[in-house]
Amino acid sequence: MASTAHRRAVLAVSTATAVSLALTGCARSESQNSPSTSGGPAASAAANQTAGPTCAIDQTGYPKVDLKSAVIGFSQSEKEDNPFRIAETQSIKDQAAKLGVASDHLLTTNAQSDLNKQISDIKSLLDRGVQLLIVAPLNSDGLQPAFDAAKAKKVPVVTIDRKVGSQPCADYLTFIGSNFVQQGQRAAAEMVRITGGAGKIAVLLGSSGNNVTTDRTQGFKDGIASAKGLSVVAEQTGDFDRAKGQTVMEQLIQSNPDITAVYAENDEMGIGAANALKAAGKQPGKDVKIVSVDGTRNAVQLIANGGYNAVIESNPRFGPLAFQVLQQFEDGKPVAENVVISDDQYDETNAAQKVAGAY
Repeated sequence: MASTAHRRAVLAVSTATAVSLALTGCARSESQNSPSTSGGPAASAAANQTAGPTCAIDQTGYPKVDLKSAVIGFSQSEKEDNPFRIAETQSIKDQAAKLGVASDHLLTTNAQSDLNKQISDIKSLLDRGVQLLIVAPLNSDGLQPAFDAAKAKKVPVVTIDRKVGSQPCADYLTFIGSNFVQQGQRAAAEMVRITGGAGKIAVLLGSSGNNVTTDRTQGFKDGIASAKGLSVVAEQTGDFDRAKGQTVMEQLIQSNPDITAVYAENDEMGIGAANALKAAGKQPGKDVKIVSVDGTRNAVQLIANGGYNAVIESNPRFGPLAFQVLQQFEDGKPVAENVVISDDQYDETNAAQKVAGAY
């Protein structure tokens, strides 16, 4: 892992340069604010193209459409009752409005964490005449019937946030999201720093069945492997939910009273863990260190207040990149298989200054 200073310097690359990198390529080449806005710190808006083939409209045979007049569908996977999903959906809506897309030409659905409903939602959007689709998949697998339906109607699909096991270019155009393994590695680096490389860690896992949980777990465990004084003594899923994270943490405190650190794979579970620790008479952020992934304003504020230790951002502001990628595709330019959005980082040195830019 690079030093903290180096990582922050890399994240500070300018938005314009980074987005240019993300949206440049040739065929088969190698290579943030409150929920009410789609903006954010410059570092959080940056993106990068990753290695892999690209996809162009002439490879697919899809008809060209004008984004401003097209009917565009957005399939959200989960209830908008947590900051990430609220900010994600709002970013899509804000960018559509900014580009002049008529409000009745952006059709949105919410699968309420039901895979079958998301498949039905996407098919419904296609039946309603959408010409372009942005999908936040619920799981990494299971959406193939929806992708097949989109392909049959020659509707390009951009996936965001969670990567799917289907084939890029053939089943969908591109994936826009974070490098989840790197998020886990960065969380591990913070855990090593704040614990001095010694302690007993409880891991609150995200939902099963998606690459976010798998990658964040792998990255974290790989990242702490060299710190021989750190060990994972318990891990259990909290399904990315605050209430469940709190319940799980209550159980883990009973079975492992000597836990000294918590790695939560999203802020909601981390905040739930902090609540459980306080109820048990422990001081989160002091007696038990907490590192999580997301970048919600509530978690960043807890850092500023001294009751939490570090957060690796998982940027939900996909609107600008999703529409830029779709425009690039419609312009006949190749689209990268993966576009990785940059993620900020919060700790005791910057949380108070950056909390207003968190979502």
